[in-house]
Amino acid sequence: MRILMVLTSHDKLGGTGEKTGFWLEEFAAPYYTFKDAGAQITLASPAGGQPPLDPKSDEPEYQTRATVRFNEDSASKAELANTLKLSEVQAEDFYAVFYPGGHGPLWDLAEDAHSIGLIENMIDAGKYVGAVCHATAVLRNVRQPDGTLFVNGRSITGFSNAEEEAVGLTKIVPFLLEDDLRARGANFSTGPDWSVHVVDDGHLITGQNPASSEKAAEILLEKLGAA
Repeated sequence: MRILMVLTSHDKLGGTGEKTGFWLEEFAAPYYTFKDAGAQITLASPAGGQPPLDPKSDEPEYQTRATVRFNEDSASKAELANTLKLSEVQAEDFYAVFYPGGHGPLWDLAEDAHSIGLIENMIDAGKYVGAVCHATAVLRNVRQPDGTLFVNGRSITGFSNAEEEAVGLTKIVPFLLEDDLRARGANFSTGPDWSVHVVDDGHLITGQNPASSEKAAEILLEKLGAA
């Protein structure tokens, strides 16, 4: 069972001078969910090499069992430091692709041609796509073979407007994820802020926020018959 995980390479939080990147829990929780189920995991990012970690996600208040495990796991840290370039991976080599969030994907993966092509090929082949939090932005420009937007009519979740407001970044992000996907025709749903909310739309599984990342990975495994 081969699963591709794609992380952001973007580390600048707009014009604030602050750093961003991927959110640690959203990587670590799915990573170990897949790993403990016996999956063969490949890590990739647009630039390859070490993806930038949002420093806030490694602060004490955001630590979870999975993040603690990762911070003590030198082998997995070394694996993360050597992600493949996204342009080097092919959909045919994997059963599923999973995108951890963090604010970084809003700037790079949402527009990345290799990512868009990868998702389109995965969907066309009847494979599975998972994304959590801001990473559901990777779906915004994906199209079906007839040229229509993939998200149109799909049931999807992701980081909500209310949660973006709560973290004070509505004026910083390039677009509000909830508004953007709704405008593209998605049936976008949310649960209470910071609660577990995962939406299963057949071959697409999306989670709202960091707390939803483990559940989204578990549902993806169920789809693959591994749970």
